[in-house]
Amino acid sequence: MKQYVVIFEPSPSGSWGAYVPDLPGCTSAGRTREEAAVNIREAIEGHIDVMREYGDIVPEPASQAGLVAIDAA
Repeated sequence: MKQYVVIFEPSPSGSWGAYVPDLPGCTSAGRTREEAAVNIREAIEGHIDVMREYGDIVPEPASQAGLVAIDAA
């Protein structure tokens, strides 16, 4: 099983967007973060299926996520 980093971003309207840095063009959204997570999973699976259909090389997961603390005085 592969695990891709997903970036979730809230929108001003309250919905959520999601994208996968290691799979350019693989994006999704949802009314909630949870819905966006379900939708991006489906998007990843579909994205990889299409890449394979076209004979493209599916990138291995390489991105990492982390938090960096700053003093935002």
